[in-house]
Amino acid sequence: MKMFEIRQMTDEELKKRIIEEENNLVDLRFALATKQLTNTAKIKLTRRDIARMKTVLRERELGIERKTDSGKKEEK
Repeated sequence: MKMFEIRQMTDEELKKRIIEEENNLVDLRFALATKQLTNTAKIKLTRRDIARMKTVLRERELGIERKTDSGKKEEK
């Protein structure tokens, strides 16, 4: 998931998506433990997506302005 996609989500959408991705991560870890996971990179990608979403939520809590991909400051 790209940062601009995450930044377009509302706080509630982000919180819901974080829970979904954390559950997905648990499933991936079980699949790895039972040797059913063929693409182990999915674990790393899922962890990074969760971290990105949590970072955006925290930035919003602190009121930090970030530049978008086009170089313009985000509107709050």
